[in-house]
Amino acid sequence: MRIKTGDKVQIITGKDKGKQGTVLKTLPKKDQVVVEGLNLAKKHVKPSQTGTGGIEEFPAPIHVSNVKLVDSKGEATRVGYRFEDGKKVRYSKKSNETIN
Repeated sequence: MRIKTGDKVQIITGKDKGKQGTVLKTLPKKDQVVVEGLNLAKKHVKPSQTGTGGIEEFPAPIHVSNVKLVDSKGEATRVGYRFEDGKKVRYSKKSNETIN
């Protein structure tokens, strides 16, 4: 998967189209990522002895094909791989810069 935890991404489809956020978690077996504060879902929680119930919001996973990496210039870009000094590194296809 070309997107990693901690990357800044932009959502390209859906209700949050155009919004940017940081990847909290990656789910490589399902090709999904969880983005902080985006693609929020609601869950009804039953009251328990320790806390009150109610409706909680949480970020739901989104398919990796629906997000693009944001490079250092703040533009959404595709990710490529190349070898530099014998190491495989990711780079931005739009600006041709190496991504750390």
